[in-house]
Amino acid sequence: MTLYLISFSEGAMTFPAEDLPDVAEAAHAVAREATDAGVWVFSGGLKDHEEASVVATDGTVTDGPYPESKEYLGGFAVVDVPSREEALEWAAKIAIACRCAQEVREFVPDRGV
Repeated sequence: MTLYLISFSEGAMTFPAEDLPDVAEAAHAVAREATDAGVWVFSGGLKDHEEASVVATDGTVTDGPYPESKEYLGGFAVVDVPSREEALEWAAKIAIACRCAQEVREFVPDRGV
């Protein structure tokens, strides 16, 4: 099995506020389906990027906001599946549930652990 990150950009979920309960239920249904299938690792939404902190190599902590970037990560799921094709299938289900496009990236295995 291989770990895949399925993610979306901050601000990508652009639907009316009154749709949030339906979107949340649809997203939770996909998570339950993936859990039942034994492929769900974990997921989460991220707070606004302006609340982030950066820790430098010397230990110095700098609090946001930071210089403009094209995109910031808004939320993600990690699945453990046997193929990229299956990761893309789960991403499609999440995209439908969350009403926004999803990016799929494979984790690089850490051979040193």
